[in-house]
Amino acid sequence: MTERELREIKRRFRPEHSNIPRIVGCFVNGNGDILSKISQPLGTSDSVVSEKLLGVMKKTLSGTLGTNLNEIQFSTADVTNSEQHLLLMKLRDSELRDEEALSAYYAKVIESVKFEGNYVILLANDIYDVLTKGNDGEEADSSERFSYIVSAVCPIKNIPEALTFRESDSLFHTVSAAGLLGAVELGFMFPLFDDRKTNIYGALYYTRSLSESYPEFTDNVFGKSSPMPPKIQKATFNECLAEALSDELDFEVVRSVHTQFAEIVESHKESKDPEPLVITKATVKSVLEGCGIAEEKVERVGEAMDESFGVGASLTPKNIVDTKKFELTTPDVTIKVNPEHRELVSTQIIGGVQYIMIRATEGVEVNGINIKFEDNN
Repeated sequence: MTERELREIKRRFRPEHSNIPRIVGCFVNGNGDILSKISQPLGTSDSVVSEKLLGVMKKTLSGTLGTNLNEIQFSTADVTNSEQHLLLMKLRDSELRDEEALSAYYAKVIESVKFEGNYVILLANDIYDVLTKGNDGEEADSSERFSYIVSAVCPIKNIPEALTFRESDSLFHTVSAAGLLGAVELGFMFPLFDDRKTNIYGALYYTRSLSESYPEFTDNVFGKSSPMPPKIQKATFNECLAEALSDELDFEVVRSVHTQFAEIVESHKESKDPEPLVITKATVKSVLEGCGIAEEKVERVGEAMDESFGVGASLTPKNIVDTKKFELTTPDVTIKVNPEHRELVSTQIIGGVQYIMIRATEGVEVNGINIKFEDNN
């Protein structure tokens, strides 16, 4: 899916565009027991409640493709024989009315996730009549009926008894202890909306955390391995560079790598290409060659990436290099630099001691106080 297609689906979760008749699910305690089933009609519910529930389901489509949102791909064999894919299709095709399929799905989720307290499993089904656009830009008749499901898993946050102030009588009143629906921790959309058409060979998987991918969930629900979390991707990429380049990985190389990635990201942004930008082994090798790294070590980085990420892996740029941040750290000092002015920083060895040099072109403040430099010459 592209960002444009994702935005098109997200617009479906506005009350004026929604075609979701109800949200179903279950309330689960910390021991994994289902305490109650949920079937919340949206058309006859309080408008505020309906809007907030749609907002919760929409959250499973938030974040960035390749970071919080990752595509899970199914093979032809999966579509034909996989019990996980068959269950997803039953949920969708029954429009969430198949109680046996719902119970099977709840069981898979409960087996997969563990929270300290209670949580809810929610599901919604939407049927979207996709309108084509004519040469004049006007929407024409529907050419695609896109039926899909969205699921969200949300912890319940317990709030203690508290005081609230009411304007009606200008007095404080007690609010009883209650459970609040927390942020969506994980969820998915199935099937994919590719080229504005149904693609049953994929699902869009969401995780709120950048360091946790819930592998048990992807295994039980999709029959697939979970994507490597962004924070782990970044650490792994750094390890590939450090191990393969060893003594050549100095400040200038790191700065050059950061600069080239930033240029690649900016160029893609300016091109307005709807397809997400990905970084491959070939991209990394080209960047390192541009840094003047020896061919032998460039090849070592490629081999390390194959081993760590898999042959032919495609990575999201922001998962491996934060082009909006340039930071130097020591055990005692952290230096944050505007990425557009990386050239203000350099390193130097003076008298056998390593120094980080920062060119001060304008006023310098220490704890908010302007300081002056002594001219020893």
